[in-house]
Amino acid sequence: MLKWIRRLILGLITFVLVVILGFASVLGFEAVFGVKASDFTNVQYEAEDGTLLDGYLAVPDGEGPFPSMLMVHEWWGLNADIIELADQMAEEGYVVLAPDTYRGPTTSQIPRALYLRLNVPDERVDSDMMMAFNYLTSLPEVDADRIGVMGFCYGGGVALRHGIQNPDVQVTINLYGDTVLDPTAFGALPDNGSLLGIFGEIDDMIPLEEVEAFKQAVADAGIEHTITVYDGVGHAFVEPDTINEPGQSQAAWQQILEYLENNL
Repeated sequence: MLKWIRRLILGLITFVLVVILGFASVLGFEAVFGVKASDFTNVQYEAEDGTLLDGYLAVPDGEGPFPSMLMVHEWWGLNADIIELADQMAEEGYVVLAPDTYRGPTTSQIPRALYLRLNVPDERVDSDMMMAFNYLTSLPEVDADRIGVMGFCYGGGVALRHGIQNPDVQVTINLYGDTVLDPTAFGALPDNGSLLGIFGEIDDMIPLEEVEAFKQAVADAGIEHTITVYDGVGHAFVEPDTINEPGQSQAAWQQILEYLENNL
C-alpha cells in the first residue's frame, strides 16, 4: 500500500513538472522566436520614463483634422487583427492609434497571453495610454477636441480606465472588458462625454449579472451611456473577419460607428 502511495505522489509530481516545463517552453520559445508587436507598428512616441513606445497609426484619406480614436488590443497583444480593425475604422473617417500596451510582446498562445495579462503593470499601461493620447493631440491630422478611446476584452478594461482618468476623452467604448461596479469610482467619466458598453449574452468571463450591475453603477454615477447585450454570443465576438458579414459582430460594429458619429 505504501509503495502505491509513493508511486501516486511521484506521478503527481511528474505531471506538475511536465505542465510547468511545457508552460515555460511556450513562454520561452515565443519570447525568443515569436512575432513581436513592432512587426505591426509604424509610429513611435516617448513614455514618461523615456522609453520609445510603438503604435500603429491609421489615417483617413482627405484633409483633416479628423476625429480620432485610441484602439486597445486584446490580451494577445498588438497584432494583425487590431491593425485590420484600425484600418477599417480609418476608412470611416477617423484617425486611429493602436498603442502597444505590452511594450513588445504579442502572442497567439493562451498560456503566454495569460502570463502577459497578469504581469504587465496596470500603472505603466495607464501612463503609456496617456502618452498615446498626448501623441494623438500633437498630430496635425487630429482634431484634439474629438478624441475617444475603445478596447476589446483586456483592452476594454484599459479603455474604461483611461476614460475614468483622462478628462479630455469624449467617448469611451468598452467591448466585453473589465467593469467598474462602484458609482463613486468613475472619476472624470461623468463630466467628459459618453460611454458605450458592448457585451455578449453568453459570455462566461463577463456574466450578465455583472453587466447589469455595471449598467446600474454607470446610471447611478450620472454618466451618459448605452449598454448593449448581444443575444447568443459569448466573449470576443467582434472580429475583423466578421464585421462585414451579417450577424451580431456586424451589428455591434455598426452600433460603434453610429455611436461615434452621434457623439464624437
